[in-house]
Amino acid sequence: MKKWIRFEFTFIFFAALMGTIGSCKKNKIEDKKEIALNEKIAIEIPERPLSKEFKDYWYAGNAEITSYKLDQARYGEIREGSSVLIYVTEHFVSDKQVKADKSNPSNIPILKLNSTKKYLTGIYPYSIMSSSFYPVYDNEHALKLTFSAQEWCGQVFAQLNNREKFELKSFSYFESQGDKDVDLDKNILENELWNKIRINPDDLPIGELKIIPSLEYVRLSHKPLKAYAAIVSLDTSEGMSSYTISYPELERTLEINFKATFPYTIEGWSETFKSGFGDKARTMTSKATKIRTLKTPYWRQNGNSSLALRDTLGL
Repeated sequence: MKKWIRFEFTFIFFAALMGTIGSCKKNKIEDKKEIALNEKIAIEIPERPLSKEFKDYWYAGNAEITSYKLDQARYGEIREGSSVLIYVTEHFVSDKQVKADKSNPSNIPILKLNSTKKYLTGIYPYSIMSSSFYPVYDNEHALKLTFSAQEWCGQVFAQLNNREKFELKSFSYFESQGDKDVDLDKNILENELWNKIRINPDDLPIGELKIIPSLEYVRLSHKPLKAYAAIVSLDTSEGMSSYTISYPELERTLEINFKATFPYTIEGWSETFKSGFGDKARTMTSKATKIRTLKTPYWRQNGNSSLALRDTLGL
């Protein structure tokens, strides 16, 4: 699938642009082609070719499941728990933005990430899941994000769809957060970067950027969902890469550590931010440390005989 990114220009800027370009009908922007000059400029971004090693790894009929020991900051204290990242390739229906039930030439091949966290806050448990659906051709934003959290006070859910804009629907048991529909201008999504690492880390965005933080962070911290200024870096040493996103306004830093060579497995991460509210808020760091990775078709392993696989994952 090809993505068309549209940039609006004023008539004055367009006139100046035409005067500068003259008879030139096409500009080359890396590998992007077919630039149409009018009051809008549309750029077609080609699909990135998939390497043989990518196909051999991700299209072998298995999911990649990695378990982590989790130390999660919540309400100003560190909570012990577990996290699991499940990566798997699927085909996505472009208009409905759901997993395809059957083969169709218009389906979009994606790398899906389901990320789960489980930990206790005193007597009651937290269960969190985030999902991101990202094209394997690495030529547009994530097609869809979802997030849900359950604990004894209630549950919250959010879904972001990539259409003309980012369309977000969110639901909560809190009066102030309630049921909301929000349209956002397109910017980099923190959630999608976890997919991009596994596909093409050499093309990760770096520098001073605008990024929409993860749906999990925004909801649990009760921050407005919008793009925030971020300082982003990528460092590689001794076979390991660290991708760091710092949000000065949020006083939050996320560092994702992954193998520098294919398949770029995520070895762990840390997240520093203010935990707690009011006088109890203090800066803390959550950490996840890898336990074990399995490549397996988990959807077939739903019998009691497969319970031992959880022991293998340290869960």
